[in-house]
Amino acid sequence: MRGIAALLTVTLVWGTTFPAMKDMTGALSASMIVLVRFALAGLLLSPFLWRARAGDVGQGVLAGVVLFFCYVFQIEGLSLTSSNRNAFLTGLNVLVVPLLGMASGKLPERRIVVALLLALAGLFALCWDGGISWGRGDTLALLAALCFGLYVKMMEVATRKVQRLMTLTAAQIVTVAVCAAGWLLWRDMPSGELAGPWQAAAWQAVLAYKSNLIYLGVVATAAIISLQTWGQSHSSANEAAVIYAFEPGCAAIFAYFWLGETLAWNGLLGAALLISGMIVSQWSSSRPAAVLAPE
Repeated sequence: MRGIAALLTVTLVWGTTFPAMKDMTGALSASMIVLVRFALAGLLLSPFLWRARAGDVGQGVLAGVVLFFCYVFQIEGLSLTSSNRNAFLTGLNVLVVPLLGMASGKLPERRIVVALLLALAGLFALCWDGGISWGRGDTLALLAALCFGLYVKMMEVATRKVQRLMTLTAAQIVTVAVCAAGWLLWRDMPSGELAGPWQAAAWQAVLAYKSNLIYLGVVATAAIISLQTWGQSHSSANEAAVIYAFEPGCAAIFAYFWLGETLAWNGLLGAALLISGMIVSQWSSSRPAAVLAPE
């Protein structure tokens, strides 16, 4: 019961990250949000890189590059759609891994076929919620789901190769921060005379949302990883899979209280179908505890 309670806490905290990031997208770019969040988390987890094996760090760097694109697509999508739609679409990453298996010629299990049908029905209902049709933000959220699924597949291999899981985790979080810094310098920061005013405005925006950023970096990324690892070591894979499937639902609840976002009846139906598909797809899951990404 303590393990399940820990995983429920993890799911609730992950659910808060969607409205927390959505709240900042009007003032901060996706790369800036990712940079500050993961720089804080990387600083706290940097002791795990002390005297680390080169192989462990290398696996973390590769996974971190993919994880960076997960968050860029997710947050860019958040700026163009509601946080609850983004959360439900991103949650479809649990279906990506079996789809990758289908692409390699592996026939899907019956539960995967059922899960895909439920997910497609849920998408149809959710994406016409309140008369809002499919948009660029939804496409970016689906790209984030695809990247998260690829990340999970990579981590299934990486967690079997490394000696220290926390070194792997710390290396990828630091890599995400470094990639975000490079992306910020390359795409977002203007050159010449505009650089100074842009930096001042960006710094003011960071200070304005410092509570959100500290919460995301310290609590939702660094601290929650430890609780997740402990919780999954005291519960079964099936229990963890079912609990994590409710993360988009938690995100929708927090989006209502944090941002005032709501779902119409067809949106609620779509959300229920998507969660059902996630649960069905994971019910026989045996994937390692460490492959799940912090949201």
